[in-house]
Amino acid sequence: MLYPRKLKAFALVVISFTALNAKAQTKTGLHILKKHTIKSSGGWDYVTVDAANKKIYVSHSTQVNILSTATGDSIGVIPNTNGVHGIALVKDLNKGYTSNGRDNSCTVFDLKTNAALGKIAVGTNPDAIFYDEFSKKVYAFNGKSSDASVIDPATDKVVVTIPLVGKPETGVSDGKGKIFVNSETTNEVVVINANTYKVISRFKINEGDEPSGLAIDRVTNRLFIGCGGNATMVIMDATNGKNIAKFKIGDCDGVAFDPALKLAYSSNGDGNISVIKEVNADKFMFVENIPTEKSARTIGIDLATHHLFLPAAQMEATPSTADNAHPRPHMIAGTFHIIEIGK
Repeated sequence: MLYPRKLKAFALVVISFTALNAKAQTKTGLHILKKHTIKSSGGWDYVTVDAANKKIYVSHSTQVNILSTATGDSIGVIPNTNGVHGIALVKDLNKGYTSNGRDNSCTVFDLKTNAALGKIAVGTNPDAIFYDEFSKKVYAFNGKSSDASVIDPATDKVVVTIPLVGKPETGVSDGKGKIFVNSETTNEVVVINANTYKVISRFKINEGDEPSGLAIDRVTNRLFIGCGGNATMVIMDATNGKNIAKFKIGDCDGVAFDPALKLAYSSNGDGNISVIKEVNADKFMFVENIPTEKSARTIGIDLATHHLFLPAAQMEATPSTADNAHPRPHMIAGTFHIIEIGK
């Protein structure tokens, strides 16, 4: 028989154990599995994962490196993509598109042979790029001309250029006729009608600065906005722009969302991935920070295996000058690689 004092102590033990067990269950179990070396030199930006064909496309200065997600081996290169930022895949037409920031163009390539099929002139300094399955158009977001070039992959022609006012970063689609793109310099999410190519809304990010990474849950219509300027993730209702929640993260540049696991990942250049769990459309919780490496600031997700891929390299400090008090660090030659995260 348990006396009242012992019963109280027993109850506290049960409550404590339950709380610890619940806390333990919130961890993802994700960690670094492998590191895949890419021997060529140069900087990088976005990565795109083709889960169905087990490929990862890595932007890398003047070329795109293609690796096998199964083995990590190099299986191809797309050269002459000067200042490449992103890669978009149009599988129905067997075409890929790169955004070449330094020569204001997009390279079109064959997804099977990797052979270049041509170049398309776009706006100034194209950065993020993606394919919208709803409108069947490729969107290239141009950082310096502050607009979006909309490409018809059936003809490889720019059908319209959309003024955006601010500097665009990552774009996503809700799959139902709306395009969302971060505006880094105005701290907004710009909404584009994919039928008319008109800007129809500008949603203010109330407590986020310099939004870069962006992902969407198409089921709940929630946007996950990674703001590197103040190391904050803001979660927004894509229907009306309501700011629903915010979380402290790190120096974010990329965001990915796993719709099966309901997890949003922010890749932070200061050396970790912040994980946010979507409990339901209006409830979110911080899960953990997964250690990665400093410089691992962009992210790609394999929705088949639930693995994450992040480009990174060892960096060395660059001396400051009178013109540049806080210069970017330089990559140490031969250290570029892809970090693979999984269970």
